Amino acid sequence: MRAFVVANSQHSLPPTHRGPQAGDLVLAADGGANLCLAWGWPVDAVVGDMDSITAEARRQLEARGVPFSVWPTAKDETDLELALRLALARGASDLVIAGALGGRIDHTLGNLALLALPSLAHLPTCIADGDQTIWLVRGRMTIAGQPGDTLSLLPFGGDAHGVSVSGVHWPLHEAELPLGPSLSISNRMVASQAEITLRAGLLLAVHIAQASLPTEPGLLP
Repeated sequence: MRAFVVANSQHSLPPTHRGPQAGDLVLAADGGANLCLAWGWPVDAVVGDMDSITAEARRQLEARGVPFSVWPTAKDETDLELALRLALARGASDLVIAGALGGRIDHTLGNLALLALPSLAHLPTCIADGDQTIWLVRGRMTIAGQPGDTLSLLPFGGDAHGVSVSGVHWPLHEAELPLGPSLSISNRMVASQAEITLRAGLLLAVHIAQASLPTEPGLLP
């Protein structure tokens, strides 16, 4: 089951190439409920300390019978992490995180770091915002898109070793990507998919689709 988990960045855009379909689960992390209503997305549950959902949004969702999982403000997890845990508990096997970029930089960085949760290691999980999709690469990944799409790779948490990338204008073979330099920013896809492998470390893969494309880029099996 695919689950959409919506965080609370009011600077985020609805994913251009992804949206909830029938049978998908949609969970709002506190003020993520505001975005769901603004985007016209359904809401299956709201989780968090309820310090950022508007009174009107809460009234509307409670009138629809949407359940609320209310947590204390003094807690060890962000509302987004709690919502991800709920998605896993409900059997999600594919996760799309929206509303997670922009605004407070500490929240943005913390949301990106959630991609490294051990519980997500074997689940396709991405952060989607407008035409941008971010994946955490652990060993191997195939990114589907179109020629002309932008693909950037950033070492995450330390150096990335033995990085190979094909299907792009500037391919890499067994390259070292140290944390810090910007060697692999703004590459360009030349095929309908890009193959990424690395021997050690982690990479953030940022795929930016051409806005005019009607296709749905993403992760291939």
